Amino acid sequence: MMTLYSTITCPYSHRCRIVLHEKDMDFQVIDVDPNNKSEDLAVMSPYGKAPVLVERDLVLYESNIINEYIDDRFPHPQLMPADPVMRARARLLLYRFEEELFCHIDAFEGNDQKVMDKARTVIADNLTIISPIFEKQKFMLGDEFSMLDVAIAPLLWRLEHFGIRLPKQAAPLLKYSERLFSRPLFIDALSASEKIMRK
Repeated sequence: MMTLYSTITCPYSHRCRIVLHEKDMDFQVIDVDPNNKSEDLAVMSPYGKAPVLVERDLVLYESNIINEYIDDRFPHPQLMPADPVMRARARLLLYRFEEELFCHIDAFEGNDQKVMDKARTVIADNLTIISPIFEKQKFMLGDEFSMLDVAIAPLLWRLEHFGIRLPKQAAPLLKYSERLFSRPLFIDALSASEKIMRK
């Protein structure tokens, strides 16, 4: 059985919980207190951060790597594209999400208002740029839910919590967000703390 060490409010842990639920498999989630991390976590992850996935003698950290492993190990439903070209493009987009969106999330852990305001602006601008995609398709890669949707969903869920407001032209993205949030498996993957992040 797989064990996921997960922080209850961490968007990266949230990603991994979504994939585990999508795969409908046996797994155990161990909640990690971000302010009081166990020595176990320090041993398993060189960065001392969740999520960490443990399966027998395999220990993985970094949410996208964990999720690709789960997808390879349990291919139904497949979340990464089967075609090598599409898979490479998907990996590039996953990388761009980290570089253009998720790298700004740490700003909300601090108290520097200027840094937080800048992060809000950059995230809102980058999300608005991708919004037109959803005028033509249901999900990031077309009609099928994929790893790209998994990767971005935790950020979209936290927009209100982070004080990020999107302009009118981002309406297609907000409709897409609601499609993600209405998936029963997305709801199942939420921790109690995440459920109260959105009113």
